[in-house]
Amino acid sequence: MTISATTNVAAPNTPASAAASGTKISSDYMTFLRMLTVQMQNQDPMNPIESSDYAVQLATFSGVEQQVRTNELLADMAGRFQQFGMADMAGWIGKEARSNAPIHYDGTPVTLSPNPAIGATRAVIAVKDAQGNLVAREEIPVSAKPYQWLGAGADGMPLPQGVYTVTLESLKGEEVIDSRPVEYYALVNEARGGPEGTKLVLNGGIEVAATDITALREPVS
Repeated sequence: MTISATTNVAAPNTPASAAASGTKISSDYMTFLRMLTVQMQNQDPMNPIESSDYAVQLATFSGVEQQVRTNELLADMAGRFQQFGMADMAGWIGKEARSNAPIHYDGTPVTLSPNPAIGATRAVIAVKDAQGNLVAREEIPVSAKPYQWLGAGADGMPLPQGVYTVTLESLKGEEVIDSRPVEYYALVNEARGGPEGTKLVLNGGIEVAATDITALREPVS
């Protein structure tokens, strides 16, 4: 009579699940020992099980247990690193961060930070709404100096409040030689951790990865 125990254990994702896995593996280990004892008691006296077979079963279960404990340690380390990252981000709350995230326009002018391509003779900002519709095109100076976008539509009237994507097109004559989202400053209201890393929540609920922030400053009154 041969009894083998196989345990499939998924790597825990959180400290709570790690603790649960630790409890389960302890329970499984006791069950395994009871099964092994029954196996020894009911073996054929004329054909006893080789001691090497017991050693293999013990080694197999021990390996699984060690892997679970390793996973628990890794999950705990990941949680600690996440806490460190959030602690660092806490100092960003209340400051203005520069990124090329979509803009939440609430009727207030937005200061853009354009960066026309080298060799450009013209610069145009193209504005699209949340549905991807082009709602305005506006020629601006070929300069890296801050530019006040007033939020005007193609008809010159203020656009409705909402989320917009502003792209800077660098032209040489009539040829577009470069096109990229325009960076701007927005107030940081919150920092959130998650499986994809730390994200900052800007005005209007706009989320941007912390790694996409290119500058940080005190709010401009």
